[in-house]
Amino acid sequence: MAEKKQRLLALDVLRGITIAGMITVNNPGSWGHIFAPLRHAAWNGCTPTDLVFPFFVFCMGVAMYISYRKYDFQLTAKTAWHAIYRGALIILIGWGLSWFGMALRHLCAGDGFLYSVVQYPIEHLRYLGVFPRLGIVSAVAALLLMAFKPKNTPWVILTLLVGYCILISVTNSFELNEDNILSIVDLAVLGDGHMYHMGGIPFDPEGLLSTIPCIAHCLVGACVGMLLYNKDGICGKYIKGEEPDNWVRVNRVFIFSSISLMAGFLLDYAYPINKAMWSASYVLVTCGLAGLLLALLVWIIDIKGHKKWCVFFESFGVNPLFIFCLSAIFVYIMGVIKFDVAGKTYNVWSAWYKLCMQPLLGDNLGSLACALSLVFVLWLIAHPLYKKRIYIKI
Repeated sequence: MAEKKQRLLALDVLRGITIAGMITVNNPGSWGHIFAPLRHAAWNGCTPTDLVFPFFVFCMGVAMYISYRKYDFQLTAKTAWHAIYRGALIILIGWGLSWFGMALRHLCAGDGFLYSVVQYPIEHLRYLGVFPRLGIVSAVAALLLMAFKPKNTPWVILTLLVGYCILISVTNSFELNEDNILSIVDLAVLGDGHMYHMGGIPFDPEGLLSTIPCIAHCLVGACVGMLLYNKDGICGKYIKGEEPDNWVRVNRVFIFSSISLMAGFLLDYAYPINKAMWSASYVLVTCGLAGLLLALLVWIIDIKGHKKWCVFFESFGVNPLFIFCLSAIFVYIMGVIKFDVAGKTYNVWSAWYKLCMQPLLGDNLGSLACALSLVFVLWLIAHPLYKKRIYIKI
């Protein structure tokens, strides 16, 4: 019960909304039939889909501040090991999921065991991606937070974002092409076979250099954690028992997030909002929107006391990475179980869309219904864990 009281309900709900959103946009019934808001921006710009990943990184930053309070933000061998171990574990989980998906697909296609399990994954494993980025950001952001202390975190954020903007400017890396410095570095370090390709060009949206502003992104979330828990805000120090009341929290986060949002829109004129590059303007705009939503949730949940509706999302929010892992595993398995219907071959997922949802609801709505059905199935697993207060920490 003690652990439950220490959790910030609004943060769990925001994280749950984000995970449900990530599962929805990652698993349509058909990639050829998707509503426009559920697509990523082709390059510059931002759709609702482009908000889900940065919202999760923001939540990770808030939770990071809450977590490292118990260590008084002291960088010791113990805390450094904790940060590095957790980051490495998240990276390994991401690689393990990718490895599992590739091996399963080739084994079920009849390829040899060694080729499927060893040779092909070694040659084609994507080194970076959602989980590896989360792992790197988690470790580095935590180390920076402790090394420079919370009160100096805004200066760390400013240094990272300004440095990244300078890098993009001096190399003129504003376009998706092979001369983009982000692509050049990833190609040299990772190799073409281990990268994501956009528009036929080896360009990884979770690449090495674009992780720099993502670390700043996470630290912005930590700053919001300070606003929520420090009596004197970002410039103050956490003192147990002297946390600000909820109205102060809402006002602080609302003002901070509004400034961030406006600054991001202004910076967009020089450095366009761009998820694939994780531009500085993208950091400011998405952190601003995430903070505004968090402030709204604190007002609805903690001030107005409207909590009954939260249960669905809170169930996801208390075990976010575990549920996200399950979503990937489920989709991999459904993709390799094949059968014939009326002379055509389907896997479980394609059959669910083409034989059930598409005839019933149409192309785009049927595709969305498939994604939402997966969210519901995962909730049937997440909710009992939530009810039993089982938190699977990663």
